[in-house]
Amino acid sequence: MQAVILAAGTSSRFWPLSEEKHKSLFRIMGKPLIQWTVESLKKSGVKDIIIIQSSRRDIENELGDGLRFGVKIEYVIQKEAKGMGNAVMLAEKCINGNFFVLNANHSDAENIISLILNKQKTSKANLVLVGRKTDIPWNYGILELKNDKVLSIVEKPKKGKEPSDILVVGIYYLPKDFFAYHQKTKDHIYSFEDAINLYAKENDVRVALTELDIASLKYPWDLFSSTRIILSEKIKRSRISKKSKISSKATIKGKVIIEEGVKIFENAVINGPCYIGKNVIIGNNSIIRDFTDLEEEVLVGANAEVARCNLQVGVHMHSGFLGDSVIGMGSKIGAGVVSANVRIDRGEIKSTVKGEKICTGQQSFGVAVGEKSFLGINVGIMPGTMIGSNCIIGPGTIVKENIDSNMVCYTESKNIIKKNKKK
Repeated sequence: MQAVILAAGTSSRFWPLSEEKHKSLFRIMGKPLIQWTVESLKKSGVKDIIIIQSSRRDIENELGDGLRFGVKIEYVIQKEAKGMGNAVMLAEKCINGNFFVLNANHSDAENIISLILNKQKTSKANLVLVGRKTDIPWNYGILELKNDKVLSIVEKPKKGKEPSDILVVGIYYLPKDFFAYHQKTKDHIYSFEDAINLYAKENDVRVALTELDIASLKYPWDLFSSTRIILSEKIKRSRISKKSKISSKATIKGKVIIEEGVKIFENAVINGPCYIGKNVIIGNNSIIRDFTDLEEEVLVGANAEVARCNLQVGVHMHSGFLGDSVIGMGSKIGAGVVSANVRIDRGEIKSTVKGEKICTGQQSFGVAVGEKSFLGINVGIMPGTMIGSNCIIGPGTIVKENIDSNMVCYTESKNIIKKNKKK
């Protein structure tokens, strides 16, 4: 069996976490998301993998030829982000028969592929989609169905005009002749869906329904569900390295992985499920809890609380609070920094993405910070805020709106001053 993993595109809606690398290279439990996907494909028996990447070749630099994972990886360059259909067509010369297409963040691919193959075996359909119920169908591609037979995909239908409440999950089982159908469609962002609709008019297309919690990876806050899923699936029992140093006065609760070189000081509390990466330091009286992922070389100083967060490699923070937040590699957070993670009225949190205010679907969301940004002491951050890479946020500043990358932001006479960093 073969699989095509889609890992090109600009990931612009994933800002500020996508400026330095593709979003699928974001690390959870010590591995990039796309590596979890590759390893999951291998478990399902798929060892011939084609990855569509951008001209940066950052995926290729990370994964190589795949031999260390027990698979063969071939790479195809998508020079311009022209949508999913264009990306799949680029893989045509590598495909020998029926194949899977999936996004790069499916750590649970083996479960979904098993579901697809069972549906294909019982229905004999050569094209199988995966569907799941949703309460907000107007935000997704929705299936028009007759029992389990797919009649069409309707992209983001208007409220009240939805053909069903079943959304299309991003794993597809396609026949080789799908390419011929795609060649008949117009070249635009939804050409992939058009090709499936055209195929469905002439052939039997089926849907395999799932109730599994399947993570998306479109916006920064989607990492919360990805982290929760991976920690829930991969931490079956606690594992604490004998090469770690944990104070006898520290408290470890729940399922926790603690890697070698970790130092945990007096009165610190780790309340799992949590992942503590290599050489992490957790100071006196600090609390790490509830699906928090601390990657290698992270420092959490004394008297800090970190809840439901992902701190990438080399992040340093001191006393303060981070809740439901994602901090990019190498960023430094001063003492007393607090990320407000819920609205005062407890309503749904909105964030600004590409200049547009959108609903996140989150009741709790603190901040997303890019790589190598520095936050001074006593900085306060309002819920749903984004701070770019290579920023400096001055002491005592209250951040109420997004800060672009490479900016200096500070408070002067109660006014917020923003200016570009000098190179």
